[in-house]
Amino acid sequence: MRKLGLVRDIDLALHLPLRYEDETRISRLVDARDSDVVQFEAVVTSCEITYRPRRQLLVTVDDGSDTCVLRFFSFYPSMQKALAVGTRIRGRGEIKGGFLGRTMMHPTFKPAGGELASALTPVYSTVAALPQAYLRRAVLSGLGRADLADTLPPGAANTRMTRAMWDLRRALDFLHHPTPDVALATLEDRSHPAWQRLKAEELLAQQLSQQQARRERDHLRAPVLQAQPGGLHDKLLAGLPFALTGAQQRVGDEIAADLLRQIPMHRLLQGDVGSGKTVVAALAATICIDAGWQCALMAPTEILAEQHFRKLISWLEPLGVRVAWLTGSQKKKERTAMLALVQSGEAGLVVGTHAVIQDLVQFKNLGLAIIDEQHRFGVAQRLALRGKMTEAGQEPHLLMMTATPIPRTLAMSYYADLEVSTIDELPPGRTAIVTKVVADTRRDEVVGRISAQLAQGRQVYWVCPLIEESEAVDLTNATQTHEALSEALPGTMVGLLHSRMPLAEKKAVMTLFTSGAMGVLVSTTVIEVGVDVPNASLMVIEHAERFGLSQLHQLRGRVGRGAAASACVLLYAAGENGRLGETARARLKAMVETGDGFEIARRDLEIRGPGEFLGARQSGAPLLRFADLATDTELLEWARELAPDMLDRNPGLAARHVSRWLGTRAEFLKA
Repeated sequence: MRKLGLVRDIDLALHLPLRYEDETRISRLVDARDSDVVQFEAVVTSCEITYRPRRQLLVTVDDGSDTCVLRFFSFYPSMQKALAVGTRIRGRGEIKGGFLGRTMMHPTFKPAGGELASALTPVYSTVAALPQAYLRRAVLSGLGRADLADTLPPGAANTRMTRAMWDLRRALDFLHHPTPDVALATLEDRSHPAWQRLKAEELLAQQLSQQQARRERDHLRAPVLQAQPGGLHDKLLAGLPFALTGAQQRVGDEIAADLLRQIPMHRLLQGDVGSGKTVVAALAATICIDAGWQCALMAPTEILAEQHFRKLISWLEPLGVRVAWLTGSQKKKERTAMLALVQSGEAGLVVGTHAVIQDLVQFKNLGLAIIDEQHRFGVAQRLALRGKMTEAGQEPHLLMMTATPIPRTLAMSYYADLEVSTIDELPPGRTAIVTKVVADTRRDEVVGRISAQLAQGRQVYWVCPLIEESEAVDLTNATQTHEALSEALPGTMVGLLHSRMPLAEKKAVMTLFTSGAMGVLVSTTVIEVGVDVPNASLMVIEHAERFGLSQLHQLRGRVGRGAAASACVLLYAAGENGRLGETARARLKAMVETGDGFEIARRDLEIRGPGEFLGARQSGAPLLRFADLATDTELLEWARELAPDMLDRNPGLAARHVSRWLGTRAEFLKA
């Protein structure tokens, strides 16, 4: 029971059925169609054990309208007795037609007679060794004991939204045991008034906990960070070889205003691939360093961290800022030197991977923590970085960045505790990327296209999903592709990059590609984020049907960074019938139809649902079990409006509501 999270009476009450079985009526076998699940009463006319093709118990029954063979592959002697010839039984199972007549595999059965069920029978999700019968009894008793008193504040029930809803006790009683006259479609699509009540309560609990986390943070203190006139911030702006876009200026101002407050900033900076988030982060860092505090930037991979490191050094070291570098692969001597720079405060900016949050790392005075691709980090890692502040009673400001734009409904729910800044325009000069979906039977044409690009002095990425042969998944691996392209493109340097290579090798390959010496880079998804080579104009993604939508969009964003016209080819495995699965087809269609990261994110949410979309924020975040952000926007708006008012006027009810729905999980939302 604990494995299923069923430890309180309310947990049992909220453990809703996966589906229902109709045991309220007896059907005639002759009326049943193939694949119908039916309940029947019939007399056993034969019962025998056969051994072909394997040991099985075959029982023929006749209900007066038709006959059916019940087939059991696992059975006990007691079953044979219960199914003796002449016995009248009540059975239930799925009818299958066939050459030798109708059959049922492993139906349930008991002696005929007795009352029929008055409601549909619930079937619950369970784990091994926990039978349905036990779970049904446990849920029923938990439902009886659970405190289901209304926690909606007085007046909340009189809105147009809530008038159509049932009260919680009635809704739960009904959903565990619906009456047979209910339209099953309203239970399956969760549009029934009973479902509406549960979804509304769940969304309200989520909004309350997020708003509460935000209010609790308002009582914390952070250093006031102010840019100095003519200081680092102004110098960096003046020294940049490009002008900021209007969107970059706007979000930069939003961040600067946050840093001026004594309350810790908790801001998510979202912007499409290549929209220029790094320079906004650098400007925020200069404000922090100007004010006499240290700034840390943490990235999920060493390649991405090094990209940031190089860029930031080129911008900040000419201004006299010392930038330290921390990763897990550093030699001991270099690492010790870097740790000393961080501890003394000599390093104004510290860039690195997870190594930044290790115990050995001691900051002199951390004022701003920047986390790139924040969804790659778990709750514990984000909390660890915030815990590096050494001043008692203070927290650093926190800026999280993501190139996976957050759809509006997600921002309203899972990110309701954050301020969200959006860079919604690309820098001038960025070219639109043409995207083509091509069957892998046309590989030769794609290689020809690569030759044409190379002849123009351009560079090409070729991305593969696997590194080595897998018997389970027949995919062309990166090593084979590297060999094939090297052969097909004589005179061109073709590089190979994957996650199992030693770091020194990875760096050497990336240096060759960045410098332009290497024409084609065959890679796994190591290059998904952060790699910036303006001369690369063609991206080929092998087995594109196996990638997620946001990952495809991230990969596509590696090209189109210069002035040259760029293209992305999505190669898919045509297979025997040349057809793609429905989900893969929807993903590739979205990629062809739009290059807008926000539209891509919206469609990704539709295809995958919020659980997968959120990535590592899941570790701790209580995902919605009942509400669906794609269809329940109106309920979400209702919960969002009600939550702050409820916290102000009815804090006791709010606390009870959150406790009922989230238990201890509400704590995780503070990260």
